[in-house]
Amino acid sequence: MTWLAHLNARLSAIVLVLARLCLAGLGLVVLYGVVMRYAFNNEPPYVEQLALMLVISVSMFGAACVAHDAGHIGLDSVVNRLPPAVRHTIARLVALSTLVFSIVILYGAWEMARSTHDNLIPTLGISEAWRYLPLIIAGALIALFSIDRLTRRMAADAHE
Repeated sequence: MTWLAHLNARLSAIVLVLARLCLAGLGLVVLYGVVMRYAFNNEPPYVEQLALMLVISVSMFGAACVAHDAGHIGLDSVVNRLPPAVRHTIARLVALSTLVFSIVILYGAWEMARSTHDNLIPTLGISEAWRYLPLIIAGALIALFSIDRLTRRMAADAHE
């Protein structure tokens, strides 16, 4: 295992823990909001915005983990029937496409965070830029995971 693969495995494990914590937090926040709304008729105004930020975090951190584990939706049944050379080419194209997609996410999220950092989320009292932090983190991780997968694929192809 290369140093990059080892680093990526650690990063993936860390982001999976973050996703799990965000999911648990989401459950607690929604439960709190429901109890406050229906039992006490007094839902705090920040519950919806906090839940939205946690949903984004769970989704993006989960996507990064899936990208590391190559668990994305694919047409494996079709690809597995192709000759090995074609399968290797498709694997490189998938890694390259994922890298390009992650760079687009990273750039777009960075620009949105930069353009909204002076705006506040009224109910939370924090910058709108915080909404884009999970996308920035996930985009960077997916890019790193894709680079690793692409370099390993190219190294394996060179040895064949």
